[in-house]
Amino acid sequence: MKELDNLVKINKLKQEPVDAKEFAGMVQAGDIKLKDCQINGLSDDSQFSLAYGAAHAFSLAALRWHGYRSDSRYLVFQCLQHTVNLSMAEWRVLDKCHNMRNLAEYEGHLDVNPQLLRELISITQTLQRLVKALPPVV
Repeated sequence: MKELDNLVKINKLKQEPVDAKEFAGMVQAGDIKLKDCQINGLSDDSQFSLAYGAAHAFSLAALRWHGYRSDSRYLVFQCLQHTVNLSMAEWRVLDKCHNMRNLAEYEGHLDVNPQLLRELISITQTLQRLVKALPPVV
């Protein structure tokens, strides 16, 4: 992929052969977190953290399926337009959630907007479908 290869050239991504076991583990982690984020009675904060974790797991799985790796969470989301053809509007929601996650993680501030949480869960469900629709890793 030209766009991803360009990121390799500027040391933002690394090329690395896909590993079927690693890919399956990432998808399984995403599945579990996505299922758990929908448990009745969880706080919005817990739902957000689980849904964000699921979105990241699926996004990283998509990147790894294509033979790339990134150490940067935000870049994994930005690459979704190339790895699974996710719309710019959708990956920008994930980018916004990434910024919220950083505020919570590093500054102790998390104020979850219920509408944003619903969008995050919906986009994560879309990601799950898109990643699971990728051909098997050979």
